[in-house]
Amino acid sequence: MNDLEPFKPSIDWGNELTNSLVWIIGASVIAAVCLLIAFALLARFTLWGRQFTAITGAYFTGQDSLRVWMALGALLVSVITGVRLSVLFSYQGNDLSTAVQIAVQGMATGDAAVKASGVHGFWMSLLIFSILAVLLVTRMVLDLYVTQRFMLHWRAWLTDRLTGNWLDGRAYYRSQFIGDNVDNPDQRIENDIDVFTAASGMQPNSPHQTSNGTLLFGAVSSIVSVISFTSILWHLSGDLTVFGLVIPKAMFWSLFIYVGISTVVATRLGRPLIKLTFDNEKHNAAFRHSLTRLHDSADTVAFDRGEMFERAQLRQRFQAIVDNYRQFVRRTMGLVGWNLSVNHIIIPVPWLMQAPRLFAGQIKFGDVTQSVMVYSSIQESLSWFRNSYDQFAGYRSSIIRLYELVTAGEKARQLPQLAVEASQGGGIELDAVDVRNPAGGQLITGLDLRLEPGDTLIVTGKSGAGKTTLLRSLAQLWPFAGGTMRCPKEVGEVVFMSRLPYLPLGDLRTVLAYPRPTGQFTDEALREALLAVALPDCVDRLGDMAEWQKELSPGEQQRIAFARLLLAKPKAVFLDEATSALDEALEFMILSEVQRELPDTVFVSITHRNAADPHHRRHLELLGGGEWRLGPAEEVVTVGAGSS
Repeated sequence: MNDLEPFKPSIDWGNELTNSLVWIIGASVIAAVCLLIAFALLARFTLWGRQFTAITGAYFTGQDSLRVWMALGALLVSVITGVRLSVLFSYQGNDLSTAVQIAVQGMATGDAAVKASGVHGFWMSLLIFSILAVLLVTRMVLDLYVTQRFMLHWRAWLTDRLTGNWLDGRAYYRSQFIGDNVDNPDQRIENDIDVFTAASGMQPNSPHQTSNGTLLFGAVSSIVSVISFTSILWHLSGDLTVFGLVIPKAMFWSLFIYVGISTVVATRLGRPLIKLTFDNEKHNAAFRHSLTRLHDSADTVAFDRGEMFERAQLRQRFQAIVDNYRQFVRRTMGLVGWNLSVNHIIIPVPWLMQAPRLFAGQIKFGDVTQSVMVYSSIQESLSWFRNSYDQFAGYRSSIIRLYELVTAGEKARQLPQLAVEASQGGGIELDAVDVRNPAGGQLITGLDLRLEPGDTLIVTGKSGAGKTTLLRSLAQLWPFAGGTMRCPKEVGEVVFMSRLPYLPLGDLRTVLAYPRPTGQFTDEALREALLAVALPDCVDRLGDMAEWQKELSPGEQQRIAFARLLLAKPKAVFLDEATSALDEALEFMILSEVQRELPDTVFVSITHRNAADPHHRRHLELLGGGEWRLGPAEEVVTVGAGSS
């Protein structure tokens, strides 16, 4: 560089549009093929890959999967384009610095031609910067739109799938019998799915997240950046002499060795974060669940004066959060401290290595600035895996929690249950029904029973004899049962009523129609049902929104359940203490009204009050130890309260 030369661009910008398009297409195809191979290998040979496939594999292989893959393809092209723009910005920065250097040198030497070439190069590099900036902003905005649309669609699909998985086969109830009961399924469906589909680590999605913020495309961007910038760094690197030893391309090799060592150390420091993240979510969910239970049981706790006990329980659960979080912070401090140290120590390295060559006139100042940018880009890309280790740990935790939810649903559906078949004529027939407790003790053995349309049966027995458990078995909730029940099989023809009905969120119309659509019944029919069960004050409140579980007393809630019965007109009804909150006169009136309106319906009732006796013609007494006795209802003797 002894002779002053006019400015020359570092690349041929005139043909760069064509070259970049060819590069983007080729890189996208290669990246897509590599990703597909990587996905297949991970899904087959890694535990978390198999878990990921079990959770959401159908999203990428179902009937709408073409749209999914098109969106992923668009995001992949966007990421590749972003890398290409970064490469072009490095050349533009080189040209800008070099143009300024040459213009100043031309001024210093009085060479007008050299100065003019530098000035022209400066303005051209600014023009190129403006074009690249417009392309960058356009890419970012489009990328943001496609990313958010993809994540929202994925979350909606997965929420629907896992909600259905949790409800299908009554897994939400039967999962308590699988041995490893899943805690807080509500939090897993609401929060963990959001974290899972955001695919950015331990945080849920946010409206400003782009594809580069996800773990997948962040990794793709890093790998492609390393490949793209490596040739530039190799070209810009020079020899370094250390104690007489010449190291060729020293800047190139130093970077890869440095990042390799720092990544190994960071991996060892960050490995415990996977379990700590999982435990953090678990303890927070348990604490949140305790607060929810306290809110839902406020009346009972207040009557029992249980504030001190609840406070001690909440402190104990919160202490588990604190203890785990302290370990979390200590581990995170070590990892963050290491990563920050590594990232800052390397900042002056390219300047130190290139400055001697610049001062010796071997390279231009633009080459130095490009070297620094390229060196930083490769270091940042190679360090992405190290810096993102805690994000991987958080994402791994969400995979584990969702996989547990999926497998819990599958296990719950595989539990044994009473066989249910369609009956002839609309009656109820029990054939060799056995019911056991979880320890294997026999509650009911070989129960055979036939009830014709219009028949009524009362079930009695001492506490623990298996009355409620029998109804749960007939409802296919209790897994420790065998035999067959023949009954009407159409939806809504068989109804099970517990002590207190479930009152969904919504207006009173929704509450009365549940579990059927609100529009299935007219307002006139709803009002007649309310009057029939002695709820005249509710007749004009059909459109009111309220927390009906708190708004209505237990007795009123039970009358709502009978109003539903009058609306649904089922062929068989099983009642488990469904009138326990009513006084005997009101109980007698409502049962009389319901049986008058539904003369062909089979009624099976568990009760402990004689007021129900006149409404039943047959009596099943559970004697304990598997024994039972069937006879006319005149033999009913009240034997105690409680259920089993």
